Amino acid sequence: MIVNSLNIELPIGESFKIRKNRYFDTNQEIPSQKRASIVSGIHGDELEGQYVCYLLCEWLNSNQDKIKGIIDIYPALNSLGVDSITRSIPFYNVDLNRVFPGSKEDFLPAQIADAIIEEISGSAIAIDIHSSNIFLREIPQIRMSQEYSKELLPMAKTLGIDFVWIHDAVTVLESTFAHSMNSRGTKTLVVEMGVGMRITQEYGINLVEGIKNLLAKEGILDIEQKELKKLIISENGKVFYINSDSAGLFVPTLSHCDSVKKGDLVGKIVSPINGTVEQSIYSPADGILFTLREYPIVYEGSLIARIFGE
Repeated sequence: MIVNSLNIELPIGESFKIRKNRYFDTNQEIPSQKRASIVSGIHGDELEGQYVCYLLCEWLNSNQDKIKGIIDIYPALNSLGVDSITRSIPFYNVDLNRVFPGSKEDFLPAQIADAIIEEISGSAIAIDIHSSNIFLREIPQIRMSQEYSKELLPMAKTLGIDFVWIHDAVTVLESTFAHSMNSRGTKTLVVEMGVGMRITQEYGINLVEGIKNLLAKEGILDIEQKELKKLIISENGKVFYINSDSAGLFVPTLSHCDSVKKGDLVGKIVSPINGTVEQSIYSPADGILFTLREYPIVYEGSLIARIFGE
């Protein structure tokens, strides 16, 4: 059942809409059913979640008899951004994921954030799906703050994502959707994967299987739970950042998701006009290359890679 969750009138006869597809158990009263919310498109240039929503809706359409609760799917919370492939909200140039929890009395982005919080609050669980930006490729990972890791880790393990990155409290932005939801008692996981403006089919397929597994554990789907592989959790190691010292063209010598040893050559920054290597970049530790530069043009200080050192 497709529903308009939000409709705000804009100038020149336009309107801002958020649409959801609601699936529920037709044999139970809706108020008594446990609810899960799957959200994507907070950033309009992140399309991995769009593919996940398609795959999940496709499966639910064919398995209505397995649904034992409410599953709300929101493919495009920033619908204007998705329509224009713009990361922020067009016209305002505001990152929607930096204005939560929002306010009814503020400008349009804050009104949208407030409406989203009201709409999704009360869900038993929420999954917020992101891609990376156009510059970086990320392996599928779950990100959470230390503050909520005790409650969220059991859910994360059920999703079957390879890597869980637990952030220190000082690095957590309180103005994000996930932090606002968790602070209100709605357990919310952030999944990040792939690269901006693209879809990675393998990642989407695997995440849908994980979502189904989590919904089964929560009693929202009547399907058999699967045994999943052990997670790599960042609180047992350290994340190393690699930034460029030079401008030029980044040419990787390793592949995304490779295991690396300290001293391995990750890539080179070269000068197209001089025909010289401006910088050779080496791994600072043994570990996993979980973030790698996708867009080759770099400047001094550009993020090249992140390595989780076990």
